[in-house]
Amino acid sequence: MIPYGRQCIDDDDISAAIAVLKSDWLTTGPKVEEFEQAIADYVGAKFAVAVTNGTAALHAAMYALGISPGDEVIVPPMTFAATANCVVYQGGTPVFVDVCSDTLLIDVEKIEEKITARTKAVIAVDYAGHPCDYDALREVCERYGLFLVADACHALGGEYKDRKVGSLADMTVFSFHPVKHITTGEGGMITTDNEEFTRRMKIFRNHGITADHRQRDQQGSWFYEMVDLGYNYRLTDIQCALGLSQLRKLPGWVVRRRQIARSYDEGFAGMLEVQPLPVRSNVMHAYHLYTVRVKTMTIGLSRTQIFAELRAKDIGVNVHYIPVHMHPFYRQRFGTASGLCPVAEQAYEELVTLPMFPSMSDEDVEAVIVGLANTIHPI
Repeated sequence: MIPYGRQCIDDDDISAAIAVLKSDWLTTGPKVEEFEQAIADYVGAKFAVAVTNGTAALHAAMYALGISPGDEVIVPPMTFAATANCVVYQGGTPVFVDVCSDTLLIDVEKIEEKITARTKAVIAVDYAGHPCDYDALREVCERYGLFLVADACHALGGEYKDRKVGSLADMTVFSFHPVKHITTGEGGMITTDNEEFTRRMKIFRNHGITADHRQRDQQGSWFYEMVDLGYNYRLTDIQCALGLSQLRKLPGWVVRRRQIARSYDEGFAGMLEVQPLPVRSNVMHAYHLYTVRVKTMTIGLSRTQIFAELRAKDIGVNVHYIPVHMHPFYRQRFGTASGLCPVAEQAYEELVTLPMFPSMSDEDVEAVIVGLANTIHPI
């Protein structure tokens, strides 16, 4: 089976983790700050805060903004549920704004009509690894006094107008799950230029306590205070060492992802029934996912049938995503329903995610292209 995504781990990664296992600090140690600084330097941000996963990173960002009951945060529906869940964790209300029909990124032109006196922030999702239109998002947010958070869990290594993703919003959130661009097993990071946001998130990830174990050790002190209700969202030194080793390979992996995407683009160029998502000219796509829209009505096969046939051919396709507002939780809690975001809903019925990871061979890529072509046009 060719999976839709998978980690790439080599002996350098293993050695990095082993070195920490032999050291004095397994968590809240020096590798955490080293990894944070390395990510901040890579994306061009002043600060970075490491946490346990991308969901925790989103939650920490909402905490730093002070999202609370009565607040509204605008989010797109074409994303993983965590993008909206993080607002709910803080007692806020996610307000869904539909996506553009081509890229499936949040439609900036539709944001304004959903802004109310209660709106506090916009979360923009770099779907599949395609950076959003950050200049347009900035303009709207500044005009209405809103914070802009980038959910870039798909887009580490991407660029918008020659600026790296991670430096384009008030805060940017990354994920280091094994299918992402680099992995720490599970892990997440928030980058920002705001020192106060950084301070708040570091307290939040440590139970709401002002100093962690290493800081107290360096100060020769036992004393700490819990100043707010936080969580244990700390990333370990073992994971950070793995992340540091992975980060050194990120540029080459992004190049390989883009090569695979070009091969897919060329392979599907003559198939009218298969439409890869377009890429805008002012971005460098990071290609966490390679997603196509399959015109099921044209070929007379349902997406469920296409999915099953490709899996039977050992091609590990996936679907990203069921629009968040269509999940039972959101229907029941917030009264969302079909028709709220028609562009995302229509796209969902056609989406198929094809395998995409740097260690894919050219033969693997060709097998996926041929497998999909033969499913649509049986020999």
